[in-house]
Amino acid sequence: MTATATPSAPLIALEGLRKVYTRGVIMRQPTFKLEAEFTIDGPGIVGVVGPNGAGKTTLFEMMTGSNVPTGGRVLIAGTDIHRVKYRERDRLAIHYHQSYQVRHFRKLVPSAFLASSPTERPVVHLFDEPQFNTQDGYIGFMLDFFRKLRAEGRLVFVCLHPTATYHLEILNEIAERFLLVAGGTVTQVPDFPTLIADPRMRAYLGPEMTRAAEALS
Repeated sequence: MTATATPSAPLIALEGLRKVYTRGVIMRQPTFKLEAEFTIDGPGIVGVVGPNGAGKTTLFEMMTGSNVPTGGRVLIAGTDIHRVKYRERDRLAIHYHQSYQVRHFRKLVPSAFLASSPTERPVVHLFDEPQFNTQDGYIGFMLDFFRKLRAEGRLVFVCLHPTATYHLEILNEIAERFLLVAGGTVTQVPDFPTLIADPRMRAYLGPEMTRAAEALS
């Protein structure tokens, strides 16, 4: 079985995507919920931010097929990534957590019953809290790498947890749009000033980092 890429399809589309974790044996109680619905048509660089525990990594895992959603679909270039053979999912979307590629999959369906990837190289790249060395021009090297991927027609997601002003500077410089993951939802934000004006972002950053962000915007 071979999946077919749709040339005119968005690079990524999350359709009613939902993840719920529960606890309890008889009376199941939800302990975590995340919902996302958005479409990005073409290449770009997207900044992803949100409080610890809000679900940023869970979102990335669902987008790359390593975490099975409770509901909804993730379409990469028109292909449902959760219906692609496990070993070939990184030909559609690839997830790096810090400096390690995430290649762990919960195999609910035998791979023989899944489709082959329609692409040889990933069209979506997700960088989950990449490690930025502040010396020797490493940050510039990484930003140039993100831009190179974008110039090749890829869609790049960069998730950062701003603990220093230079993290905000990176987001302000590199990201063309943002995703704010907070309160169980994923919100698209068009630019850095709008992101910093959001009360949820300000509460997440705290007063000192908010002032630093305002100075940039």
